[in-house]
Amino acid sequence: MTTSAPPATARSRRGAQDLHDPAYQAFLLLRTAFTVAPVVFGVDKFFDVLTHWQRYLAPSIADITPGTARQTMLMVGVVEIAAGVLVALRPHLGAYVVAAWLAGIVLNLLLIPGYYDVALRDFGLLLAALALARLAAARRGAAALPRPGLR
Repeated sequence: MTTSAPPATARSRRGAQDLHDPAYQAFLLLRTAFTVAPVVFGVDKFFDVLTHWQRYLAPSIADITPGTARQTMLMVGVVEIAAGVLVALRPHLGAYVVAAWLAGIVLNLLLIPGYYDVALRDFGLLLAALALARLAAARRGAAALPRPGLR
């Protein structure tokens, strides 16, 4: 049994139905957030407009990274931009990368007294990234299944 792509009209109807699906809406919302936020924060690591990012780097982490704290934050910015782009292109993989990155950020913040509230916030973001990964996996699985009536 072979399956072929549904006709364009069936695909457009499916797309319109997807927009009304709460799970798809959640997927789009999280995918957009985890694409835009890492890219914006990553770019800002080069300009320090939103905040002075070096103050969020634990001294013990700065001591073990090569270069200065500023150079470390520039590397962090590059990784964040790449993670955001990966979420945009491959959300089923990128969301796990962002979750792992956020786990590292949480651990870093726990090493800085007085930043526990920010660590808790980032832990919540980590959970949201994992939710995106699961929604993306579900969407990927649904796309791979043959649709009834289409052969």
